[in-house]
Amino acid sequence: MTFQGWFLILLFVGILLALTRPVGLWLHALYEGRRTPLHVVFGPVERGFYRLSGIDPAAEQGWRRYAVHMLSFNVALLMLTYAILRLQGVLPGNPQGLARLSPDLAFNTAVSFTSNTNWQSYGGESTMSNLSQMLGLTIHNFLSAATGIALAFALFRGFARRSAATIGNFWADMTRITLYLLLPICIAYTLFLIASGVPQTMAGVVDVSTLEGARQSILLGPVASQEAIKMLGTNGGGFFNANSAHPFENPTALTNLVQMLSIFLIGFGLTWTFGKAVGNTRQGWAILSAMVILFLAGVAVTYAQEAAGNPILHQIGVAGGNMEGKEVRFGVAASALFSVVTTAASCGAVNGMLDSFTPLGGMIPLFNMQLGEVVIGGVGAGIYGFLLFAILAVFVAGLMVGRTPEYVGKKIEAREVKLAVLAIAVLPLVILGFSALSSVVPPGLAGPLNKGPHGFSEILYAFTSAVGNNGSAFAGLSANTPYYNGLLGVAMWFGRFFVIVPMLAIAGSLAAKTYTPESAGSFPTTGALWVGLLVGIILILGGLTFLPSLALGPIADHLAMIRGQLF
Repeated sequence: MTFQGWFLILLFVGILLALTRPVGLWLHALYEGRRTPLHVVFGPVERGFYRLSGIDPAAEQGWRRYAVHMLSFNVALLMLTYAILRLQGVLPGNPQGLARLSPDLAFNTAVSFTSNTNWQSYGGESTMSNLSQMLGLTIHNFLSAATGIALAFALFRGFARRSAATIGNFWADMTRITLYLLLPICIAYTLFLIASGVPQTMAGVVDVSTLEGARQSILLGPVASQEAIKMLGTNGGGFFNANSAHPFENPTALTNLVQMLSIFLIGFGLTWTFGKAVGNTRQGWAILSAMVILFLAGVAVTYAQEAAGNPILHQIGVAGGNMEGKEVRFGVAASALFSVVTTAASCGAVNGMLDSFTPLGGMIPLFNMQLGEVVIGGVGAGIYGFLLFAILAVFVAGLMVGRTPEYVGKKIEAREVKLAVLAIAVLPLVILGFSALSSVVPPGLAGPLNKGPHGFSEILYAFTSAVGNNGSAFAGLSANTPYYNGLLGVAMWFGRFFVIVPMLAIAGSLAAKTYTPESAGSFPTTGALWVGLLVGIILILGGLTFLPSLALGPIADHLAMIRGQLF
């Protein structure tokens, strides 16, 4: 590890902390439906959308209606994307003449982008036409991200409102988030990427002459526009198969830093928005403190392991850190930081191949997702997932002080605790169940390219990434098969929507409650003790649930490595 490496890490966190309140203020204005300076530009567009669709933005919805509209919208998008991918060969915007996708791959990809997972069982530049990339995939990057933020707003209203029957209007939330947050930032972001050397063209291929005089075809496309929302919306689906390790997606150290900042930007801001919504910004800072502690701990382990390198290579005279699978223009520190950022959020973009990380260096990205991706989490999904853990933590605290647990003025009763447990239990049940199945059936065993613990890690990582709606891959699993495309598609749908519905039920239950003021017996939820309890609850649940599987995979792989054993 070096001073420069740690300076980059601390600079990264410092910039985000400085931006938390300004971003949170903007998000809070959208949460309340207040006018912003951008209404001069986008206000007519918003009103026109409401008139064309017959939506009254002031007509609020109960949690059931909010959930039905959200699910119906996402199912319709899923079917539209599936149709585009299946008809790709006969649709325009296909300069390379690429064929349509197989039914299982089209299903997997449609579910992947609908659920904000962006898992890719295909090579983007050799599989997807420009039209499929833009209309079939990039549109989901906006709408799935907006869905996550809208759902976070709904839960915030559940905590903030008193004796209310509604939690907002799904369509109004989606429209405002897209027009006044995601779109304007992405326009500026896209221009920055173009100026940095990222292509933005409808051309499919350009032929060039190499230094040796040969001819080479270089694939191009509308990359910058997809890259911007891919990062900001914590989507992660790459235009190119190499994702953010490709120089056309991530050409310089500056673009690498900006991409990492954009992944966390909205997640940081939403913590402050929550505190503002419930009338106590210290609540938001407490949540952010717990998230940052977990994040920095993960960065420290990954950076230390990658900087230490592989002892087997050291024994044969190859000194230094582990540069296998990493881009020289980024180095160990920036690659380690990127890997933790992208898996602490539900982004899934990668600037290095995780399959080539050291076993413990690769375990941290895996463990980040197994915690529910609540360290910062996906836009909206991270904060509402974290609040589910907060409900469990305050329940434990209530048992400690011997009274009904309360959180930000709302009593947490049996209904909320049961729903929170139901939502949190989705991840381990599906991850471990599908990983176990794939470790014994022939179609599952045909996927890993490695044997032993590393091969098991490849299977475990795939289902963890799918259920956690991350989308990053360990890069050693042949997943483009009917078995894996189908099972991973089901896992992605469960991981997204089987968590959302119980969460919305909690929002509706909390909104109907009256406000309970703090008393001498209340457990404080803003200090160091509360932050420690949150961190402890998350680590204990994750550790107890996934430690056996981690012991069979990356931990066993690490022990074999230090004994000089290769699989």
